[in-house]
Amino acid sequence: MSIEIAMQPPIDDGRRARLTQMIGDDPQRLRRRSLSLGVPFSDADDVAQNALLRAWRSIEQLESPEPGQMCSWLDSIARNAATDLARQSIRRPADELDGETADSANVASEAEIRHVLDGALEAIRALPASLRDPLLLSVVDGLSTDEIAARLGSTPGAVRQRIARARRSLAACKHSGMSADAHA
Repeated sequence: MSIEIAMQPPIDDGRRARLTQMIGDDPQRLRRRSLSLGVPFSDADDVAQNALLRAWRSIEQLESPEPGQMCSWLDSIARNAATDLARQSIRRPADELDGETADSANVASEAEIRHVLDGALEAIRALPASLRDPLLLSVVDGLSTDEIAARLGSTPGAVRQRIARARRSLAACKHSGMSADAHA
């Protein structure tokens, strides 16, 4: 008889659907909870994903699928995941260099990359706002020309033209060493 009980699928009383809805309504909930527990910013997503995976796997252990009960239960799982991460980092410190030090070629390469990036940022900042804003909305925010036009009160054709002008201006800066003075 105990074999029959173990073989039966778990009873679904809407717990998974409620959990899915709760996370769907506030997808950053577990990440924020992780950060509030002192989890480093770089590890917060991992702890949140781990907590969600644990919750999904153990949803049958939840006593009541009521929203308040589920929130408390989920917070407890997030707290345990954060504690596990802290224990793990104590066991394996990330600050060990394993006897390796940075060689001068890597340092020089990183300094050169940093110099180029600084020049690129300077060139972008030097663009007139009429060119810079559409370019950033397109490249950084990933908006379409129609969305940018609506946001800036312009036409899609004008937006495409401004983005093209901004790119030409930045290309001229690139050929002259990424200085803002190249297009002035």
